[in-house]
Amino acid sequence: LTGVACIYIVLVLLFKDFVQPATILVALVLSIPGAFLALFVTHTAISMPSMIGLIMLMGIATKNSILLIDYVILARRDHGLTRWDALLDACHKRARPIVMTTIAMGAGMMPIAIGLGVDPSFRSPMAIVVIGGLITSTFLSLLVIPVVFTFVDDVEQWVSRRTKRHHHAASTPALPLAAGASEGK
Repeated sequence: LTGVACIYIVLVLLFKDFVQPATILVALVLSIPGAFLALFVTHTAISMPSMIGLIMLMGIATKNSILLIDYVILARRDHGLTRWDALLDACHKRARPIVMTTIAMGAGMMPIAIGLGVDPSFRSPMAIVVIGGLITSTFLSLLVIPVVFTFVDDVEQWVSRRTKRHHHAASTPALPLAAGASEGK
């Protein structure tokens, strides 16, 4: 929980926004089912190494979402793209680096997961968690993160319109009544 709070604080500083980092943190939720499903399928117990693997997984899942969302924000701000075009462009251009990272990490963890090397009983759960979580996180991130970004952006725009309307109504002075209006004429 402290790690998630630290990630959120760093993302707020990176994006200079309190709302969009929440979009990125959704990737953390998307990675957890795959990690525990991989443990279940391989009949591996939850242990300290699997928790270490979960922390590694959180970092990679967050990085993948940052790649996607950062590109969307830059495309909208610097190139003037609409939200839809920026999301399509980001998913198209950032899918390759995200999938390459996943494949490289999965391939690197595979010998550890199957038990090659020294003390596989300690390191194997860590690799199993990372591989399982990366599989679900990668594919769900490419589908769900753009949807969540759209939803969060819509809410942010709605709140912005509401606060501007209330701010505008509060700052506009009341018009004095016409001379005969108060007498019912």
